[in-house]
Amino acid sequence: MYPTSVSDALRERIEAAYRDRALSAKPDSAPYRPSAEDEEAILKVIELLDRGELRVASRGADGVWLTHAWVKEAILLYFGVAKMSLQEAGPLGFNDKIPVKKQLAGVRVVPPGTVRYGAYLEPGVIVMPGYVNIGAYVGAGTMVDTWATVGSCAQIGRDCHLAGGVGIGGVLEPPSASPVIIEDGVFVGSRAVIVEGVFVEREAVIGAGVILTASTAIVDVRGPEPVELRGHIPPRCVVIPGTRPKRFPAGEFAVPCALIIGERTASTDRKVSLNAALRDFAVPV
Repeated sequence: MYPTSVSDALRERIEAAYRDRALSAKPDSAPYRPSAEDEEAILKVIELLDRGELRVASRGADGVWLTHAWVKEAILLYFGVAKMSLQEAGPLGFNDKIPVKKQLAGVRVVPPGTVRYGAYLEPGVIVMPGYVNIGAYVGAGTMVDTWATVGSCAQIGRDCHLAGGVGIGGVLEPPSASPVIIEDGVFVGSRAVIVEGVFVEREAVIGAGVILTASTAIVDVRGPEPVELRGHIPPRCVVIPGTRPKRFPAGEFAVPCALIIGERTASTDRKVSLNAALRDFAVPV
């Protein structure tokens, strides 16, 4: 991370600029225009994000993930100071405020895979024709497979596999909201969707088509009685899509949920094909 004295100064500047922007949104207020010093601080934070020296969220010494709201505030302010421009990446043309990331040492990106400036990928990441947005962090050895997307500020651990068409949602506002966090060794099956700050702990297996939102009922059916969770998948759990009945004025209908049906065995660790873990429980990939 950046030296504490410097990051503290940046934080104070960003928080003050964000308050000024909020005040300018009130009726009869003048439009917000950052000072030269504010703009310099905003650009510096995005540069540090791009180099992996700052993160939107990080794990503390107690093991608990902490969201750094001021870093997200800097990203929101950046959209206001960045200018639209025509850009090129090989044969591809873009018209956007945020350039395509060019510092990709040790990272494999298969065309037309796209990583936006302000995201950081550790060496060893593979991005097939997928997408990684600003503020995201992706750990070494992880694959972002074809048409998978990693939304703004999402934190993806090491040795994960986001299979084809996976949607990892972005969370920018409010700045205090937790981003989606996926810890090391997690497998996310094809067309699964994880959004709204859901936390997936290490080495979990998310089956194809599972949809996890902050309000999705996650039902642990491994014991004699169902246990309901929300917004959180415990470590090494195997999760599949499910439904459960719910009564409405028009009648009883099946509504989606997620089912925790088992746990990865010691023989199916992250060095073994994660497909084997899914086959153990007859889970579609």
